[in-house]
Amino acid sequence: MPRFSVIIPCYKVQGFLRECLDSVLGQSYRDVEVIAVDDRSPDGCGAILDEYAARDERLRVLHLAENVGLGRARNAGMPLATGDYLLFLDSDDTLTPGALRAMADRLAETDDPDVLVFDYARTYWWGGTRRNALAHVLADARGATFTLTERPEILDLLMVVWNKAYRRDFVEREGFTFPPGYYEDTPWTFPVLLSAGRIAVLDRICLDYRQRRQGNILSTTSRKHFDIHAQYERVFAFLDARPQLAGWRPYLHIKMGEHCLDILSKPDRLPPSDRAEFFRRTAALFRAHRPPGAPVPAGLRVLEQGYAVYAARRRAGQAVRAAARRAGRTRTAAAGKLGRARPLLTVRRPLDPELAVYSAFSHRGVYGDPAAIYRAARHWAPHLRGVWVLRDEEQVPLLPAGVEHVLLGSAAYRRVTERATFFVNNVNWPGALRKRPGSVHIHTHQGTPLKYMGADLLDKPGARLGVDVPQMLRRADRWDHSLVANPHSERVWERAYPCHFASARTGSPRNDVLVRGRADRAAGAGFRLRYGIPADHTVVLYAPTRRDYRRGGHVERFDPARLAADLGPGHTLVVRLHPSLAASPARGLGLSELHRRGVLVDATDEPHVEEVMLASDVLVTDYSALMFDYANLDRPIVILADDREAYAASRGTYFDITAEPPGQVAGTYRELAYLFTSGAWRDEEAGRLRSAFAGRFCAFDDGRAAERVVRTLMLGEELPGQVSVPDARSARSAGRDLMTSS
Repeated sequence: MPRFSVIIPCYKVQGFLRECLDSVLGQSYRDVEVIAVDDRSPDGCGAILDEYAARDERLRVLHLAENVGLGRARNAGMPLATGDYLLFLDSDDTLTPGALRAMADRLAETDDPDVLVFDYARTYWWGGTRRNALAHVLADARGATFTLTERPEILDLLMVVWNKAYRRDFVEREGFTFPPGYYEDTPWTFPVLLSAGRIAVLDRICLDYRQRRQGNILSTTSRKHFDIHAQYERVFAFLDARPQLAGWRPYLHIKMGEHCLDILSKPDRLPPSDRAEFFRRTAALFRAHRPPGAPVPAGLRVLEQGYAVYAARRRAGQAVRAAARRAGRTRTAAAGKLGRARPLLTVRRPLDPELAVYSAFSHRGVYGDPAAIYRAARHWAPHLRGVWVLRDEEQVPLLPAGVEHVLLGSAAYRRVTERATFFVNNVNWPGALRKRPGSVHIHTHQGTPLKYMGADLLDKPGARLGVDVPQMLRRADRWDHSLVANPHSERVWERAYPCHFASARTGSPRNDVLVRGRADRAAGAGFRLRYGIPADHTVVLYAPTRRDYRRGGHVERFDPARLAADLGPGHTLVVRLHPSLAASPARGLGLSELHRRGVLVDATDEPHVEEVMLASDVLVTDYSALMFDYANLDRPIVILADDREAYAASRGTYFDITAEPPGQVAGTYRELAYLFTSGAWRDEEAGRLRSAFAGRFCAFDDGRAAERVVRTLMLGEELPGQVSVPDARSARSAGRDLMTSS
């Protein structure tokens, strides 16, 4: 008996069917049977199914004599199922890699609940991906099993059949089947969840829900949308047959009204001549099933007031939205004119020589090089007032105590940026910010570059998708000083940003803590303690970068759970995705669930990557600039370069990291695993490569970079052992040379 029976009804999906079948039959978890139902499809679906069945005995094909529709096709497949759990997969959707293994593990962990609810992502025809907006509901309910009464918010999720696994004996005992017609998921999903004695959730994206360019069948204009009324009649009939569920009637009554009005609100669902009839039928259904004395929410009172009131309100709402759009365009134009005029109005206000403005990672908070410089300024130049620019209010609670801030675009932001003398950032300031004569812009960058940057992207059309390189260079024209940690960075930045700045060989301020913590193994103890990592464990930090050859940037090179297992006892795997992927669907492809189960530690949200590096014993990466920072720790680095040619062709690299590596190089996952099982990751050759790498790329990092920036570039001092730096006040105009040396 297999663990899973996957039922796939097929009708006119020959362009997507192979991908769907491959996503199931190609899973690493093999204990599955597939029951494909050819719903008398007029295209090549039947032949494709027979072709796959001839190759894989786990696939059974049922050819129906006539087209019966999606619900009845599912019904036809259910009696053939022998698995412990039923999954219903639409034939244009796909399972994500590792989905069945994750489901099996979660079912075992929760002792075989009646229903397992898992997450999904919408995948669009143009290549975009968006995770379920209510994914947090699954994260909040990811502990033990529960009933619907204990966690009714599960009903807020999309009422579909394909985001759940159902215990087969539970389905058979309750006699659940699908009705004919549109919206057949509704009278299945509500009864199933209401009847389930134990529900579990899996906070992992297990299914890609394809969004076709023409939409799905429910997006078509048809009278079949009237089926929704009969489907809810079936739901209420189910309640009538089970008095113990009567308490759910008020909720379902409101849900029904909202669902029907949502259909009516879509302009492409019903022919205009049918809209009044649909409203009247909805209103009749709403009246018929209204619980005695139950209040009617404000948004549904229109069902008691009639179609004429509904239509008038809809027309009024459309007029208001149109007027708002026109007003928005007018305000935008006026704001643009005001923005252009503002420098003329404020040019006579003098600069404040003791005001410094800071920003990091597009105004996300007190991080990176700007944060290190800010802290050094509070020590070496306490008279300087430091103000941080934040993107929005969400970042405010994360600020350290006593940090002054302004919100981007606010009146306070305009006041400080109009008068500040010093500007410190690792990302370009907004284009509207004009550089005033006498101001000093210090650009820190975000590490040593391996991949192409700036003007070099002009030869890489894929990598510069959505990047306005000329605008980027115009903003870089405001820089006075470009911080570098090594001669390589100096050469690259001057090539990639052909602008009027001077390279400052200060080192990378954020790396000061790494240099100082190199020999102090207790420096990362706080991170280990927070995540319960034993002090004697070898911590392996895996930090992959994003890919420009894949929309969304995420390419899973291997199963991190496999690496965690292959490392063996006494090791802890810590994974940190590229910051640009922190809020992407990549997090939902198993990483969060593996973290919850203690298989690995997901450190993607850790605000200070320096602390994560200090807590680790070895770095595994591919082409991430993190390796240049990590080299300051003099700890092993392993490169996994299994797609180097594709990465270099799409993004461009300034040198071949496999020819000049910071440690051992793996070309496949098997080679990576062998490096750890054999101990080669930290052998003599690895040490020799690491030493040579650090000599090239950590040349100016000595633990005093932040101090050097403050004292030379902001205070105009000359430090012992450094070539004289021109007085800061005399170097405030763009184009003035600043010459330092190693």
